[in-house]
Amino acid sequence: MTQLQTTPSATVGPYLAIGLTWEGGELVVPPDTPGAIWLRGTVFDGNGDPIPDAMVETWQADPDGRFDHPDDPRGATRYPGFTGFGRSHTDSGEYAICTLKPGRVPDGEGGLQAPHVDVSLFARGLLDRVVTRIYFADEAEANAQDVVLRGLPEDRRQTLLATPTDDGYRLDLYLQGDRETVFFAV
Repeated sequence: MTQLQTTPSATVGPYLAIGLTWEGGELVVPPDTPGAIWLRGTVFDGNGDPIPDAMVETWQADPDGRFDHPDDPRGATRYPGFTGFGRSHTDSGEYAICTLKPGRVPDGEGGLQAPHVDVSLFARGLLDRVVTRIYFADEAEANAQDVVLRGLPEDRRQTLLATPTDDGYRLDLYLQGDRETVFFAV
C-alpha cells in the first residue's frame, strides 16, 4: 500500500521560509531610527518547545496612530522609513521586529484603542494563520480603556502584554497549553 506524504499545501509551515521570508523583513524601521524599539519573543508549541520554523508578521500604526496607507483618513505617516509592516522567521523559536512604539487609534466606538501591534502567526501544523495582538504592559491607563482588552477575562489579558526590556519589549507566544496566547477569530 502506498503511503501518501504531506505536501506543502497541507500546512502553512515549515515551507514558509521558501519565499515568505526575506532579508530585512524584520525592520519596520531601520535600527538607528530615533525611538526604535525591538519586539522580541519566542514562539512555543503545545508541549512548551520553541518552534524553529514559524513566522511572525506584524502590522501597526506609527507613534501618531496613523497607518502607512493612503486610505488612512488622518493622513500619511511623518516617520521616514516607517513601513508599518514586519515579518520575522523563528530560526530557534525566537522572533524579533525592529519598530516604533505605536500610538493610539480610534476604536470605532468613539474611544481610542491602547497602543498595540497586530500579529499574524504562521507555523507548521496550522492550516491557517492565527491572529493576536501585542499590547504594552507600561500603558496601564490606555490598556484599561481598550475595548478589546476589556472584552477578555482578566486572567487572559496578560498573554497579550509585552514587558519592557533594555531595548524594547518582550512577549512570548504560546500556541496551546496553560499559557496559551489569546487568539482572535478574524
